[in-house]
Amino acid sequence: MSELPPRFNFTEVEAKWGKTWEDNQIFHATPKPGKKPYSIVIPPPNVTGILHMGHALNNTLQDIMIRYKRMNGFETCWMAGTDHAGIATQNVVEKQLAKEGKTRYDIGRDEMLKRLWSWKEQYGGTIINQLKKIGSSCDWPRTRFTMDDGYSDAVQEVFIRLYEKDLIYRGKRIINWCPRCQTALSDEEAEHKETQGNLYYIKYPFKDDLNKFITVATTRPETMLGDVAVAVNPNDERYKGTLDKKLILPILNRELRIIKDELIDPAFGTGAVKVTPAHDPNDFVMGTRHKLDFINIMNPDGTLNEEAGRFAKMDRFKARAAVIEELKNLELLEKIEPHTHAVGHCYRCNTVVEPYLSWQWFVKMKPLAEPALKAVVDGTIKFHPDRWTKVYTNWMENIQDWCISRQIWWGHRIPIWYCDCPKPIASRTAPTKCPNCGGTKFTQDEDVLDTWFSSWLWPFATFGWPKDNADLKFFYPTNSLFTASEIIFFWVSRMVMAGYEFMGEAPFKDVYIHGTVRDAKGRKMSKSLGNALDPLEIINEYGADALRFSLIMNSGQDLFISKEKFEGGRNFANKIWNASRLVLLNTKPENKNIPQPPVTNDLASQWIVSEFYLTLAKVMNAIDDYRFSEAENAIYDFFWKNYCDWYLEISKNKFSDEKIQQTACFILKESLRMMHPFMPFVTEELWQNITEGEKPLSLENWPSAKTNIKFVNPDAVKQMETLINLVSAIRNVRSQFNIKPQESIECHFSANDTQSKNLLNSNAEALQALVKIKDVQVHDSLPAMKDAVAGVVDSIKFIVPLSGLVDLAKEKEKMRQEITLAEKSIAGISQRLSNEAFTSKAPAEIIEKEQATLTQRQQRIKELEEVLENLN
Repeated sequence: MSELPPRFNFTEVEAKWGKTWEDNQIFHATPKPGKKPYSIVIPPPNVTGILHMGHALNNTLQDIMIRYKRMNGFETCWMAGTDHAGIATQNVVEKQLAKEGKTRYDIGRDEMLKRLWSWKEQYGGTIINQLKKIGSSCDWPRTRFTMDDGYSDAVQEVFIRLYEKDLIYRGKRIINWCPRCQTALSDEEAEHKETQGNLYYIKYPFKDDLNKFITVATTRPETMLGDVAVAVNPNDERYKGTLDKKLILPILNRELRIIKDELIDPAFGTGAVKVTPAHDPNDFVMGTRHKLDFINIMNPDGTLNEEAGRFAKMDRFKARAAVIEELKNLELLEKIEPHTHAVGHCYRCNTVVEPYLSWQWFVKMKPLAEPALKAVVDGTIKFHPDRWTKVYTNWMENIQDWCISRQIWWGHRIPIWYCDCPKPIASRTAPTKCPNCGGTKFTQDEDVLDTWFSSWLWPFATFGWPKDNADLKFFYPTNSLFTASEIIFFWVSRMVMAGYEFMGEAPFKDVYIHGTVRDAKGRKMSKSLGNALDPLEIINEYGADALRFSLIMNSGQDLFISKEKFEGGRNFANKIWNASRLVLLNTKPENKNIPQPPVTNDLASQWIVSEFYLTLAKVMNAIDDYRFSEAENAIYDFFWKNYCDWYLEISKNKFSDEKIQQTACFILKESLRMMHPFMPFVTEELWQNITEGEKPLSLENWPSAKTNIKFVNPDAVKQMETLINLVSAIRNVRSQFNIKPQESIECHFSANDTQSKNLLNSNAEALQALVKIKDVQVHDSLPAMKDAVAGVVDSIKFIVPLSGLVDLAKEKEKMRQEITLAEKSIAGISQRLSNEAFTSKAPAEIIEKEQATLTQRQQRIKELEEVLENLN
């Protein structure tokens, strides 16, 4: 194999291996009865999507696990695919139409669907290609789309089965309505945001005395045009004696009942509320209970209809202002108070949603939720971290029926047909004759299903369900699910319900909820804030391995990421490359591929082999327990600090020894295996150079910690730790007194036990090289010296004469001054951190920075005081 280039060209390496892996279908899995399956389904990104940092984090985590399991001998299948994203995709194409001055209604449903499919074919694969760039080792030939033919059959089958079990019904109920998208939304799709609004106090006159009023408080005064009653709590003494009276609705002069209902909170506003059953979910409940009229005052586009009288055709928010103005003129607006409240917004276009009375299709969720709740409570399914278990169970215990119909055209059309008789027909194919009335003319329901109605089937529909096939039998149930907290309700819970309902078992065993990617200030990354980092830009500048490494190194809970953080990943990739180059340039070909570490008396070699297998065990435990940041930190510490900074530094002048070559190359190879799931590109390239292309590292075996525990030498680990601490202590002396790197120093050692003396004598050459000592002198007791600094490491004492090297009096004074300044800084920081006015208002990252500075200053004082104390 040719010599490694001096520089790691990640652009060339990534392009080369990305193509090689895909062209050779390295990651394709098939059912193999002799192997154990391990499968993951990708959270399908929207077909409209482009790669963002959340995708990069999520897919890196999945890739680490799937590569790890593949190397551990599992038949691994990582199912890839995209979601048709009903509302989002239709919005994109409707914007294109708008540029032509057209709407979807101008071109009709068939033509609109042609355009949507054309857009999907042209742009729908963008995010898949981007996922490949970060090294995702998905089973790409299996890639699915939630509207491909087989998948659509599964969606239709699920609808009909639930309908036939009376778990799907059509009802006229209050739903979340987006006037911009003109479609219903589920409760989870109406994201509630704290909004500064107003509370309007409106006087409703009594019919029998127009000079007397009941005042009601509302945040949406325009909806009063649909009022049919005023409600009070039956225990509210203020309204005793009014229940047999009638009120007059201001502006429209409609007669209103006064009703009593336990739903009313006497402490809110005046304790009396307007009742608008067609425009509020609580009012809908009261309206049904008290048999009130339901008056819808709004058109689907958010303008008011003829029921609103002279406000008809006005936009809802303009109507609000107009209603307020008229109430002022009528002297029926008592007051306006500022009021912060949670307002629903469309999760796709951010429009304020409207509670809206509409005919929609619903799934009865409580029967489906029971086994899905039990599975998490009894531990069949485990959440990682565990705190998400409570979030899941709380939601499942209070689950509401799911509105599954959407008034758009892109999606799975509801398989319901209507003829002249009142009973609809659910059918897998277009019916030819009505089984109820014999009719032959049918129209299909215009609505499509919620996007999530297809994605909740993802773990089994992707493997060919409802057909019974080898893939489904082998790879289902899947093993782990990696996702974000915001779709626990949208997706995770529903997949569990679907798994039990249609497959009879849980769809996965573990759910790993990763953190949110935030900027350095703690804000969630988003286009609107202008703080989003583009993963593709990071890849172009630093490389995919650097992107992956930096995301995982900073993960755990939420990630606080800035562009500079990716320099750490780039530096580590370069460190791996440079260390490999050093070893390979100094190792004979016959010493590169030994199957196990050589037997050697070299302490550093015994230690590095021991440290490798100890680290490997830590890494495996961390990965198995979904502690990916901990695993990567262990890898980083071992390779950079132990292998490069210590072992290669100690051994670089001993490469003429073949056992040093063998050890260095063996540990390098095993480290590449261990690092591969985290940094696949650089490790694959280096592996091929060492092994001369025997087999892709992606398909190699993971190193064994259990069977190789015999190579761990605790005594060597302890001795080497002593040696490292000794070198570090002497280096600290050199650093503290600013002794120039090229200047050699004297250093005297003393040890009472034979083992320590042997350690010093047998590693004298290493000590001389590592801390530039003129001569290693070992005594029974340290000689008395003036102007010297002493130290102790375990049972070894040392003393470094400073005479002629530094002005000791001057150095002491400098240290005392530094201590004084540090103490002043500590006092200031402590005062700020104890000030509640500061801690309650300062951003979290500022407080963390102050606490870190405080700890740093305290540690520095401790170090300086120890140095002063050790000066004789």
